[in-house]
Amino acid sequence: MTKKMIIHITIISFIMGFMLAVQYNTVQRPEMIESTDIWDIRQKVASERNLHSSLLEEIRVAQQVVQQYETDAVTDAEAILINTVEDLKASVGLNAVTGPGVILTIEPAQELIDFGYELKEIPPALLIRLVNDIYRFNGRYIEIADQRLTNFSAIRDINGKTTVNSIPIGRAGIDIRVIADTQEEAAKLYNYLLASTFFDEFYIDNMQLSVELPTHDVTIQGTERIIDNKYLTVDKGD
Repeated sequence: MTKKMIIHITIISFIMGFMLAVQYNTVQRPEMIESTDIWDIRQKVASERNLHSSLLEEIRVAQQVVQQYETDAVTDAEAILINTVEDLKASVGLNAVTGPGVILTIEPAQELIDFGYELKEIPPALLIRLVNDIYRFNGRYIEIADQRLTNFSAIRDINGKTTVNSIPIGRAGIDIRVIADTQEEAAKLYNYLLASTFFDEFYIDNMQLSVELPTHDVTIQGTERIIDNKYLTVDKGD
């Protein structure tokens, strides 16, 4: 074998070895694919489903009102209009509501506090997850620490304090009142909460979550917030 052939074989072997190394590295370390946290995706999907469900419910209610106007006598039109206005006030949180539901309480985990663990603010993200799941299981009206949740409500951290409607809710003795459409829906929500991981997740933050048995007469107060109607105008008529 000549020296020239040995050089050629060496070069070919080097190239083949380099290609095999590149292929092996590609298999062992695949290209990184940008990913999003699974829980964030689930939250977004749940929020979209909740919005879709709310829109369908609003369409159904509107269709029922139209049908009432079409089938009832003209003399009943005023009563139907008054009932519609009252329903709209309840839906946006202006009126107090009483109905079947459950009451949740968030308190310090006393055994942890006794051992010197710090009592923290309720994480807004955890509270938002809890609210989203309540809505997902057909909770209709929600009140957190005397703050009625509406379409204009926000749960967030302001200067290190967890707030609802921009009002600090405190760290202990927080009541969450939930009203469902029926007693059956309230029972389903109660059973879901008992089987959920929220008890453990609140305990991680040195808090204890408890859920009372469903009852027929949970009361949620109306909101005192002024609803901005800057996009609405008054029709003065002809």
